[in-house]
Amino acid sequence: MLTTFLGVADSLSVSTTAQALGVGKSVVSKRVAQLEDSVGATLFARSTRRVVLTPAGEIYAVHARRALDALGDGEEEVRALRSALSGRIRVTAPVSWGQRVLAQQVPVFLKQHPEIEIDLHLADRITDIAFERFDIALRWSSTAPAPELVCTPVAQVHWVMVAAPDYLRTHGHPKSPAALTDHACLAYWRDALDEAWTLTQGRRVQRIKVPSRYHVDNPEAVAEAAMAGLGIALLPTYLCQSELDAERLLPVLRQWTPRTRFGTEITAVTTPERLRVARNRSLIGFLQQDLV
Repeated sequence: MLTTFLGVADSLSVSTTAQALGVGKSVVSKRVAQLEDSVGATLFARSTRRVVLTPAGEIYAVHARRALDALGDGEEEVRALRSALSGRIRVTAPVSWGQRVLAQQVPVFLKQHPEIEIDLHLADRITDIAFERFDIALRWSSTAPAPELVCTPVAQVHWVMVAAPDYLRTHGHPKSPAALTDHACLAYWRDALDEAWTLTQGRRVQRIKVPSRYHVDNPEAVAEAAMAGLGIALLPTYLCQSELDAERLLPVLRQWTPRTRFGTEITAVTTPERLRVARNRSLIGFLQQDLV
Protein backbone atom coordinates (compact mmCIF):
# COMPACT_ATOMS: atom_id res chain seq x y z
CA MET A 1 0.00 0.00 0.00
CA LEU A 2 2.82 2.41 0.80
CA THR A 3 4.50 1.80 -2.56
CA THR A 4 1.23 2.35 -4.36
CA PHE A 5 0.45 5.48 -2.34
CA LEU A 6 3.86 7.00 -3.09
CA GLY A 7 3.54 6.09 -6.75
CA VAL A 8 0.33 8.11 -6.98
CA ALA A 9 1.81 10.89 -4.82
CA ASP A 10 4.79 11.24 -7.19
CA SER A 11 2.95 10.90 -10.50
CA LEU A 12 -0.42 12.34 -9.41
CA SER A 13 -1.92 9.71 -11.68
CA VAL A 14 -3.69 6.44 -10.89
CA SER A 15 -3.22 5.10 -14.41
CA THR A 16 0.51 5.93 -14.51
CA THR A 17 1.02 4.21 -11.16
CA ALA A 18 -0.98 1.17 -12.26
CA GLN A 19 1.14 0.85 -15.40
CA ALA A 20 4.39 1.20 -13.42
CA LEU A 21 3.33 -1.47 -10.92
CA GLY A 22 1.84 -3.77 -13.54
CA VAL A 23 -1.62 -3.86 -11.98
CA GLY A 24 -5.05 -2.55 -12.89
CA LYS A 25 -6.26 0.94 -11.98
CA SER A 26 -8.91 -0.58 -9.73
CA VAL A 27 -6.17 -2.29 -7.69
CA VAL A 28 -4.37 1.03 -7.21
CA SER A 29 -7.59 2.75 -6.16
CA LYS A 30 -8.42 -0.08 -3.75
CA ARG A 31 -4.99 0.03 -2.11
CA VAL A 32 -5.16 3.79 -1.65
CA ALA A 33 -8.68 3.50 -0.19
CA GLN A 34 -7.48 0.79 2.22
CA LEU A 35 -4.61 2.99 3.33
CA GLU A 36 -6.89 5.99 3.84
CA ASP A 37 -9.21 3.81 5.89
CA SER A 38 -6.26 2.54 7.93
CA VAL A 39 -4.91 6.01 8.79
CA GLY A 40 -8.36 7.57 9.12
CA ALA A 41 -7.66 10.46 6.75
CA THR A 42 -8.22 11.45 3.15
CA LEU A 43 -4.81 11.44 1.45
CA PHE A 44 -5.84 12.57 -2.04
CA ALA A 45 -8.33 15.10 -3.37
CA ARG A 46 -9.82 13.61 -6.54
CA SER A 47 -11.65 15.06 -9.49
CA THR A 48 -12.50 13.70 -12.92
CA ARG A 49 -9.26 15.14 -14.34
CA ARG A 50 -6.68 15.15 -11.59
CA VAL A 51 -5.44 13.78 -8.29
CA VAL A 52 -3.66 15.96 -5.74
CA LEU A 53 -2.33 15.34 -2.26
CA THR A 54 -4.30 16.75 0.64
CA PRO A 55 -2.39 18.40 3.51
CA ALA A 56 -2.71 15.10 5.39
CA GLY A 57 -1.39 13.29 2.32
CA GLU A 58 1.65 15.57 2.10
CA ILE A 59 2.52 14.86 5.73
CA TYR A 60 1.95 11.13 5.35
CA ALA A 61 4.10 10.97 2.20
CA VAL A 62 7.15 12.18 4.16
CA HIS A 63 6.75 9.43 6.74
CA ALA A 64 5.88 6.81 4.12
CA ARG A 65 9.18 7.47 2.31
CA ARG A 66 11.09 7.11 5.57
CA ALA A 67 9.26 3.89 6.35
CA LEU A 68 10.05 2.36 2.97
CA ASP A 69 13.66 3.45 3.25
CA ALA A 70 13.87 1.79 6.66
CA LEU A 71 12.34 -1.41 5.31
CA GLY A 72 14.81 -1.35 2.44
CA ASP A 73 17.66 -0.89 4.89
CA GLY A 74 16.42 -3.86 6.91
CA GLU A 75 16.26 -6.05 3.82
CA GLU A 76 19.77 -4.91 2.89
CA GLU A 77 21.07 -5.84 6.34
CA VAL A 78 19.49 -9.29 6.11
CA ARG A 79 20.87 -9.90 2.61
CA ALA A 80 24.30 -8.76 3.76
CA LEU A 81 24.35 -11.57 6.32
CA ARG A 82 24.20 -14.23 3.66
CA SER A 83 25.42 -12.69 0.42
CA ALA A 84 27.63 -10.08 -1.23
CA LEU A 85 26.91 -6.39 -0.69
CA SER A 86 24.49 -4.97 -3.23
CA GLY A 87 22.41 -1.91 -3.99
CA ARG A 88 22.97 1.73 -4.88
CA ILE A 89 24.98 4.33 -2.95
CA ARG A 90 24.31 8.01 -3.69
CA VAL A 91 27.41 10.08 -2.90
CA THR A 92 28.26 13.78 -3.19
CA ALA A 93 31.80 15.19 -2.91
CA PRO A 94 33.78 18.42 -3.54
CA VAL A 95 34.69 18.86 -7.19
CA SER A 96 38.50 18.98 -7.09
CA TRP A 97 38.99 16.26 -4.46
CA GLY A 98 36.32 14.16 -6.17
CA GLN A 99 38.06 14.42 -9.54
CA ARG A 100 41.63 13.88 -8.34
CA VAL A 101 41.22 11.43 -5.44
CA LEU A 102 37.76 9.90 -5.16
CA ALA A 103 37.47 9.20 -8.90
CA GLN A 104 40.53 6.93 -8.61
CA GLN A 105 39.15 5.08 -5.59
CA VAL A 106 35.59 4.41 -6.73
CA PRO A 107 36.51 2.00 -9.57
CA VAL A 108 38.61 -0.07 -7.15
CA PHE A 109 35.69 -0.30 -4.71
CA LEU A 110 33.25 -1.24 -7.49
CA LYS A 111 35.56 -4.03 -8.68
CA GLN A 112 35.62 -5.41 -5.14
CA HIS A 113 31.80 -5.30 -4.91
CA PRO A 114 30.32 -6.13 -8.33
CA GLU A 115 26.71 -5.92 -7.11
CA ILE A 116 27.00 -2.35 -5.81
CA GLU A 117 26.10 0.74 -7.86
CA ILE A 118 27.38 4.26 -7.08
CA ASP A 119 25.77 7.52 -8.12
CA LEU A 120 28.49 10.17 -7.67
CA HIS A 121 27.62 13.87 -7.78
CA LEU A 122 30.51 16.38 -7.64
CA ALA A 123 29.58 19.82 -6.32
CA ASP A 124 31.17 22.42 -4.05
CA ARG A 125 27.84 23.48 -2.53
CA ILE A 126 26.65 22.05 0.80
CA THR A 127 23.84 19.61 0.09
CA ASP A 128 20.91 18.71 2.31
CA ILE A 129 21.60 14.98 2.29
CA ALA A 130 18.23 13.97 3.74
CA PHE A 131 16.18 16.14 1.36
CA GLU A 132 18.28 15.26 -1.70
CA ARG A 133 18.38 11.60 -0.66
CA PHE A 134 22.17 11.19 -0.55
CA ASP A 135 23.56 8.29 1.42
CA ILE A 136 26.97 9.90 2.02
CA ALA A 137 28.24 13.48 1.67
CA LEU A 138 32.03 13.78 1.54
CA ARG A 139 32.90 17.24 2.85
CA TRP A 140 35.81 19.34 4.04
CA SER A 141 36.29 18.91 7.79
CA SER A 142 35.81 22.63 8.41
CA THR A 143 32.14 22.34 7.42
CA ALA A 144 30.20 21.78 10.65
CA PRO A 145 27.43 19.20 10.09
CA ALA A 146 23.98 19.40 11.66
CA PRO A 147 23.94 17.80 15.14
CA GLU A 148 21.75 14.92 13.99
CA LEU A 149 24.31 13.82 11.37
CA VAL A 150 27.28 11.48 11.84
CA CYS A 151 30.71 12.72 10.74
CA THR A 152 33.55 10.25 10.04
CA PRO A 153 37.08 11.30 8.87
CA VAL A 154 38.06 9.42 5.70
CA ALA A 155 41.10 11.25 4.25
CA GLN A 156 43.76 13.73 5.24
CA VAL A 157 44.47 16.81 3.16
CA HIS A 158 47.81 18.63 3.34
CA TRP A 159 48.23 22.23 2.16
CA VAL A 160 51.38 23.75 0.70
CA MET A 161 52.59 26.96 -0.89
CA VAL A 162 54.21 26.42 -4.29
CA ALA A 163 55.47 28.34 -7.28
CA ALA A 164 56.97 27.62 -10.68
CA PRO A 165 60.80 27.69 -10.92
CA ASP A 166 60.65 30.50 -13.51
CA TYR A 167 58.58 32.65 -11.17
CA LEU A 168 61.00 32.13 -8.28
CA ARG A 169 64.04 32.82 -10.46
CA THR A 170 62.48 36.12 -11.49
CA HIS A 171 60.97 37.24 -8.18
CA GLY A 172 63.01 35.32 -5.60
CA HIS A 173 61.96 33.10 -2.69
CA PRO A 174 60.10 34.82 0.14
CA LYS A 175 62.08 34.48 3.37
CA SER A 176 59.17 35.02 5.77
CA PRO A 177 55.35 35.13 5.67
CA ALA A 178 55.50 38.93 5.67
CA ALA A 179 57.47 38.79 2.40
CA LEU A 180 54.41 37.34 0.65
CA THR A 181 53.06 40.88 0.39
CA ASP A 182 55.76 41.51 -2.25
CA HIS A 183 54.58 38.59 -4.41
CA ALA A 184 51.63 37.75 -6.60
CA CYS A 185 49.60 35.14 -4.71
CA LEU A 186 47.05 32.60 -5.93
CA ALA A 187 44.41 30.68 -3.99
CA TYR A 188 40.86 29.35 -4.19
CA TRP A 189 38.82 32.53 -3.89
CA ARG A 190 35.22 32.96 -2.83
CA ASP A 191 35.24 36.36 -1.12
CA ALA A 192 37.55 38.95 0.44
CA LEU A 193 38.30 36.65 3.40
CA ASP A 194 40.40 34.53 1.06
CA GLU A 195 42.77 37.47 0.47
CA ALA A 196 44.42 36.70 3.84
CA TRP A 197 46.48 33.55 4.44
CA THR A 198 46.96 32.06 7.90
CA LEU A 199 50.34 30.36 8.44
CA THR A 200 51.50 28.46 11.51
CA GLN A 201 54.90 27.39 12.84
CA GLY A 202 54.57 25.59 16.15
CA ARG A 203 52.65 28.03 18.34
CA ARG A 204 53.38 30.97 16.08
CA VAL A 205 50.47 32.12 13.92
CA GLN A 206 50.70 34.80 11.26
CA ARG A 207 47.83 36.10 9.15
CA ILE A 208 49.02 37.89 6.05
CA LYS A 209 46.90 39.82 3.57
CA VAL A 210 48.32 38.75 0.22
CA PRO A 211 48.06 40.60 -3.10
CA SER A 212 46.42 38.87 -6.04
CA ARG A 213 45.08 39.91 -9.43
CA TYR A 214 43.54 36.53 -10.28
CA HIS A 215 40.44 35.48 -8.33
CA VAL A 216 39.05 32.05 -9.22
CA ASP A 217 36.67 29.69 -7.39
CA ASN A 218 38.27 26.51 -8.73
CA PRO A 219 41.48 25.05 -7.23
CA GLU A 220 42.33 23.27 -10.50
CA ALA A 221 42.55 26.68 -12.15
CA VAL A 222 44.78 27.90 -9.32
CA ALA A 223 47.18 25.02 -9.99
CA GLU A 224 47.24 25.84 -13.70
CA ALA A 225 48.01 29.49 -12.93
CA ALA A 226 50.90 28.45 -10.70
CA MET A 227 52.28 26.20 -13.44
CA ALA A 228 52.09 29.17 -15.82
CA GLY A 229 54.26 31.21 -13.45
CA LEU A 230 51.63 33.71 -12.32
CA GLY A 231 52.61 33.61 -8.68
CA ILE A 232 52.79 31.68 -5.40
CA ALA A 233 49.85 29.34 -4.98
CA LEU A 234 48.20 27.86 -1.90
CA LEU A 235 47.11 24.34 -2.86
CA PRO A 236 46.21 20.93 -1.44
CA THR A 237 48.95 18.41 -2.23
CA TYR A 238 46.57 16.12 -4.12
CA LEU A 239 46.47 18.81 -6.81
CA CYS A 240 50.20 19.41 -7.09
CA GLN A 241 52.17 16.45 -5.69
CA SER A 242 53.18 15.11 -9.11
CA GLU A 243 54.35 18.59 -10.14
CA LEU A 244 56.36 18.88 -6.91
CA ASP A 245 57.91 15.45 -7.49
CA ALA A 246 58.92 16.47 -11.02
CA GLU A 247 60.09 19.92 -9.78
CA ARG A 248 57.72 21.68 -12.15
CA LEU A 249 56.56 23.40 -8.97
CA LEU A 250 58.75 24.14 -5.95
CA PRO A 251 57.73 24.47 -2.27
CA VAL A 252 57.73 27.94 -0.74
CA LEU A 253 58.12 28.72 2.98
CA ARG A 254 58.10 24.99 3.70
CA GLN A 255 58.77 25.59 7.41
CA TRP A 256 55.33 27.24 7.67
CA THR A 257 52.04 25.29 7.55
CA PRO A 258 49.04 26.92 5.86
CA ARG A 259 45.72 26.80 7.71
CA THR A 260 42.72 27.24 5.42
CA ARG A 261 38.99 27.62 5.86
CA PHE A 262 38.56 24.09 4.45
CA GLY A 263 40.40 22.16 7.15
CA THR A 264 42.82 19.25 6.86
CA GLU A 265 40.47 16.28 6.39
CA ILE A 266 37.68 15.03 4.18
CA THR A 267 34.85 13.66 6.28
CA ALA A 268 31.95 11.36 5.42
CA VAL A 269 28.69 12.88 6.62
CA THR A 270 25.60 10.70 6.81
CA THR A 271 22.46 10.11 8.83
CA PRO A 272 22.47 7.44 11.56
CA GLU A 273 19.97 5.41 9.52
CA ARG A 274 22.08 5.43 6.37
CA LEU A 275 25.21 4.56 8.36
CA ARG A 276 23.50 1.35 9.49
CA VAL A 277 23.30 0.19 5.87
CA ALA A 278 26.12 -2.29 5.25
CA ARG A 279 27.10 -1.03 1.79
CA ASN A 280 27.44 2.56 3.06
CA ARG A 281 29.61 1.48 5.99
CA SER A 282 31.72 -0.57 3.60
CA LEU A 283 32.41 2.41 1.33
CA ILE A 284 33.31 4.65 4.27
CA GLY A 285 35.64 1.99 5.64
CA PHE A 286 37.25 1.58 2.23
CA LEU A 287 37.93 5.33 1.97
CA GLN A 288 39.39 5.37 5.47
CA GLN A 289 42.29 3.18 4.33
CA ASP A 290 44.11 6.37 3.36
CA LEU A 291 44.18 7.36 7.05
CA VAL A 292 46.03 4.22 8.12
